[in-house]
Amino acid sequence: MHRSEEAIALTVTPGAKKIFQAIYRDQQATANKGEESISKLQVSEVISKMAFYYEKIRNAVHYNEDHLLRKDAIERIFKRQLIIENSIKFSKGDSHVAARHLLMELIRAGYLPNNTLPETKVEEIAVVVEKYLTLRQLCTGEAASNFNFFGGKAKDKKFDSRFDLTNWLIGLAAAEIEQHIDTDEVSKTIILVMYGLLEKRLDLPDSLPYKEDLPIQLYLAIHRSLLKFDDAMLSLILLNYFNGDWAVATPKTVAQVAKNLGSLRELINKQLNHPLADQMVNIVSSHTVFFNILKDVVAEDPITVYDEFFDDPKAFARRIKKTCIKRYAKAKTKLWSAAWRSIIYILLTKSIFAVILEIPASKLFGSVISPISLAINVIFPALLLFFAVAVTGLPGEENTKKIIAGIEEIVFVEKRQDDIIPIRKPLGRRRVMNFIFGLFYAVTFFISFGLIVWFLETIYFSWVSIVIFLFFLTFVSFFTIRIRRGAKEWVVIQSRDSLFRFLLDFFSMPIIATGKWLSGKFSQINVFIFILDFIIEAPFKIFVDIAEEWTKYVRERKARL
Repeated sequence: MHRSEEAIALTVTPGAKKIFQAIYRDQQATANKGEESISKLQVSEVISKMAFYYEKIRNAVHYNEDHLLRKDAIERIFKRQLIIENSIKFSKGDSHVAARHLLMELIRAGYLPNNTLPETKVEEIAVVVEKYLTLRQLCTGEAASNFNFFGGKAKDKKFDSRFDLTNWLIGLAAAEIEQHIDTDEVSKTIILVMYGLLEKRLDLPDSLPYKEDLPIQLYLAIHRSLLKFDDAMLSLILLNYFNGDWAVATPKTVAQVAKNLGSLRELINKQLNHPLADQMVNIVSSHTVFFNILKDVVAEDPITVYDEFFDDPKAFARRIKKTCIKRYAKAKTKLWSAAWRSIIYILLTKSIFAVILEIPASKLFGSVISPISLAINVIFPALLLFFAVAVTGLPGEENTKKIIAGIEEIVFVEKRQDDIIPIRKPLGRRRVMNFIFGLFYAVTFFISFGLIVWFLETIYFSWVSIVIFLFFLTFVSFFTIRIRRGAKEWVVIQSRDSLFRFLLDFFSMPIIATGKWLSGKFSQINVFIFILDFIIEAPFKIFVDIAEEWTKYVRERKARL
């Protein structure tokens, strides 16, 4: 087949070549994994089902993003071993036992595949566990009093309590263990290529004092947008940034970090809450879509896709369009899945208690119990979420065209734009303006809630029922915004402003903000989570361990017959 003139004119960028090579190597490594004859971690399939269903129940009453579930499970298991069960005491061999127990629990719960992970992974994780156990021991021992981590009225205190320190360290440990479990070399390559592409285009005005912070802020923004890292995972990146040898830390390195941990945490928090953070995420977000779609296209068949650049240049655009359609449909499916998870979460953790509370509260304060208001308060959250998901549309043809253009700009030298991306000065307002806007927001708050209360009173809601309705409304509104964000992540064309959208934002923002605040507060006092984590989980996991050992014993006895 002869190459067309258009095909000869196009040159693949070095960054795109690296992505092709990384995906090809990853696919080859995955294909060869089954041929390895090394010992692997294995658990009983029957016993695993119990742990798997328990995990499903727990996740139903503790809403979190899907991509964070395993990391959160690692954190929870480690915390239970260290604080609740007190089964980890810093002694020789303890970290190895803790690491094995952690991996076995993750396999049973379905976070890792059975009979796939090599036994060598236990020692790898044990090194990480021991590092953080040592750090915690140094910081809660003599170092704590010497460097004023806790207590007192000193201005340089960096941790509120030992519990605060332990929680923070466990979060870092969970993030690092997650990295060791999921060594995604393709994502690492994409991050480096994306960083190299954007770094050259960013234009920071000389008047802004952020020249030194710009590289790490870009790096953090890519992880926030591409891999959806949370604060604990970003904190680990920053810990490695400020201590280059932390990943392979020696006892001397750990001791040095312990000595300066308070100051390190302050530096980390400063970068997490940097004035440029939001702006950098906005810059990175559209490119995240381009790289994710490119990854999907190449993963179908790296060699064929690369050859088509020369044999059939238009095939690449067709592949991108096909992948976009698949991604849009998958986003819609995930949207509905997240909606049902949210409904179950709100029903189990909020609605039941609210309804149980409404009847005695109404009797106590002499209010009339209305079956209609009770039914509305139970049904309303599900209906609102259902409606919000139903009206969420998929991206259109124009969005797909822009994605095609964006990916081709990444892949082909001749189509690269290299437009300068200006960094704007973070918005700062004078106290007078802040006061005026704050006052205006307060007025908006009272108007929004006032209109709702007025309407509910017209349909004879008691004040108890009104409070419960507002409670549901704020929660559901916040969760609606949260779950719709996943469907919107593939949109690269900004929506047009309209009078309806302005009015909707005007009246809904106070409600959503209240829901976010309440969600944060009530997540800390989730009764179901307290019961599961402190009363049920520890004895349940002991039972699972015993059952696992019993199956091994039976298997051994059977083999001797």
